[in-house]
Amino acid sequence: MTGLRDQLADYLTLRRALGYRLQRPEKLLDQFLEHLEHHGEEVVTVVSALDWARLPASGASNWWAYRLGVVRGFATYLHAIDPAHEVPATGLLPQRPLRASPYLYSDAEIATLIAATATLRTPLRQVTFATLIGLLATTGMRIGEAISLDRGDVDLAGGRLTIRSGKFGKTRQLALHPTTIEALNTYRRLRGRFAPRTGTSAFFVSMAGTRLIYCNVHNTFHRLVQLTGLSPRSPSCRPRIHDLRHTFAVKTMLDAYAADEDGQTRLTLLSTWLGHVHPASTYWYLSAAPELMALAAGRLETHLAGGSEVR
Repeated sequence: MTGLRDQLADYLTLRRALGYRLQRPEKLLDQFLEHLEHHGEEVVTVVSALDWARLPASGASNWWAYRLGVVRGFATYLHAIDPAHEVPATGLLPQRPLRASPYLYSDAEIATLIAATATLRTPLRQVTFATLIGLLATTGMRIGEAISLDRGDVDLAGGRLTIRSGKFGKTRQLALHPTTIEALNTYRRLRGRFAPRTGTSAFFVSMAGTRLIYCNVHNTFHRLVQLTGLSPRSPSCRPRIHDLRHTFAVKTMLDAYAADEDGQTRLTLLSTWLGHVHPASTYWYLSAAPELMALAAGRLETHLAGGSEVR
């Protein structure tokens, strides 16, 4: 099994060189190899892949399909090296397309979430999550980018953040509003007072003085959502921490339309700001906002009626 372990390391190295992070796939593939080891198998087969993918037995079909897809990618790599490895065909496990509808927060809801951080256990935890939520709401950063920030990435004198952990390894800089700079300065001062000295380079720290972990951030945010009484608007539209990013994107475009700016120019700038590779990715963030779609439709109607140019 050492051979498969070595080949997994090579596979992950190759994929990461192409810009993929593969944090979850790495964990799943490690579990898959443990499954093969337990059954004394040294070659990937369709049967072994299906047996492992359909765990746990009570799992959802989409989760099973995702697990099999992770194995399929690795098996394809292995098959190119040794045809004895079998590649599971696509469609072996049914998968229902499911994409969450963005939950667009109002300013009042964001303020309520920040206020709810006062219920957390310690002063450090309170100020960490209040500042983190505020930063996500005012910059549209991904949560993974925010918790990956190092202290050297936060230039408060220059009013800029450097994001080095964006998708596909992209680095970008974000200019900060004066109120955001003030909030980050306050956090830095209180972090120095409350956080244990661990020598971590992380800007946002846990009660142990270590870098925040995504699953813990997600769980705490979910608890704050429950405390504030925010409820789903539909089965596919539930308040998530990632929706702070959607909300930022929509509000940015609404402001552009309100100021009668060129929407296409603002969309291009917004796509760069958010770290998207293609503007089409940014469009998905915007298509779920009825107000924005109504404004765009209004401009189109004006154009078709012989009025001003669509922008």
